[in-house]
Amino acid sequence: MAGRVFITGLGLITSIGNDVPSVTAALRELRHGIQLYPPFAGDDVPVKVAAPVRGFDTASNDPEDWTYPDAYRIRREVIRGMAPHGLYAWCAMQQAITDAGLGEADFANNPDTGLYAASGGSPQLMGYMLGRMHQLGVMRCSPLGIVAAISGTLNFNLVAHFKIKGASCGFSSACASSAHALGYAYDDLVLGRAKRMFVVGAEDGNVDSILPFAGMRALSLQRDPALASRPFDAARDGFVGTGGAAVLVLETEDEVQRRGAPVYGEVAAWGQASDGHNVAISHPEGEGLALAMRRALQAAQLAPGDVDYINAHATSTPIGDLSEVRAIKSVFAGSGEEGGAGGRSPASPAISSTKALTGHGLSLAGAMESAFCALALREGFLPGSAHIAQLDPECAGLRILRKTVAEPPRVVLNNSSGFGGANVSVVLKRA
Repeated sequence: MAGRVFITGLGLITSIGNDVPSVTAALRELRHGIQLYPPFAGDDVPVKVAAPVRGFDTASNDPEDWTYPDAYRIRREVIRGMAPHGLYAWCAMQQAITDAGLGEADFANNPDTGLYAASGGSPQLMGYMLGRMHQLGVMRCSPLGIVAAISGTLNFNLVAHFKIKGASCGFSSACASSAHALGYAYDDLVLGRAKRMFVVGAEDGNVDSILPFAGMRALSLQRDPALASRPFDAARDGFVGTGGAAVLVLETEDEVQRRGAPVYGEVAAWGQASDGHNVAISHPEGEGLALAMRRALQAAQLAPGDVDYINAHATSTPIGDLSEVRAIKSVFAGSGEEGGAGGRSPASPAISSTKALTGHGLSLAGAMESAFCALALREGFLPGSAHIAQLDPECAGLRILRKTVAEPPRVVLNNSSGFGGANVSVVLKRA
């Protein structure tokens, strides 16, 4: 057994910033990344807002036409096999490697370094490629179209181009995917199967990856970007789609000590459970998520009263937020008295959903929000839950933060839930 696991590096390409400093500032200031989205402007599109990544233009189906920040340089033969979110992840990987202070020997051709990734693939490129095949003929498809479009595209590209020799795998559990990737990476490190793991979540966040959710009646129809994503608000009406990438570097305690690496925090444990209820809708009482939280706390040898902050999965859908609220109440009920404004109570951990700022990143969410939790641990603050005008009455008794507070957390939970009732809860601790 390898013992403890720490986060030593982060890379972020998100709707609220494309590096650690800008994302940290946005979380502190509750600065959201939601806007009226030009591709949704047509009269036939009921959804009008999204939370796109800035500084990148990946609209073309030819990657050689993409534009991205000058700080990154990607060779032609590399970018030709990427989806838009592959580009985001490549840039976030570069950030994370630098942030962790890794030398090339620490990851390239190193059998003790692995990579677990999560994405839904690229519907845009898949649709384009299949369209060419049916309309122009089989041999008119790009030779790299498959590896750019299908759901394993992240791990295909990143493992090949960063010369990863350790374990690699792609995870597919919808919006719990990158949280699963993080959990299993933690297991590999604790079990001594690896010394270092990259955990990657990414999504295109464009028309083809967001708009199909309108058919599920899952997207907000608000036209005001400041009202569209408002988890826990009584008038919430759906989520706002986003894309981007998040990369976390996880290392064993021995590696941290060997390198003398600064850390963001410790990954203490994780838990998972399933609802067994509905293909698309959370269990109304949040039974699977409640069990995942209990299992995570048990694995970390912590009590509910030890938790200072919960980064909720809450996407701003009427059913999903309510399910999570009930799950939280079932786990934390009876462990003390409700906390007052700005005060700490063992009974009522502070709760927020940073999706009010970023929108919902689908399989990106777990990794991105675990990174946010790591920032909160290192920087000593709790991000607020923005845009709440009238709190849902079901939230009574919970400490939902409406503003960011300068309160250093010691123990945090990050929740993620996906289609079919897949639930993951990750425990992070101050180092």
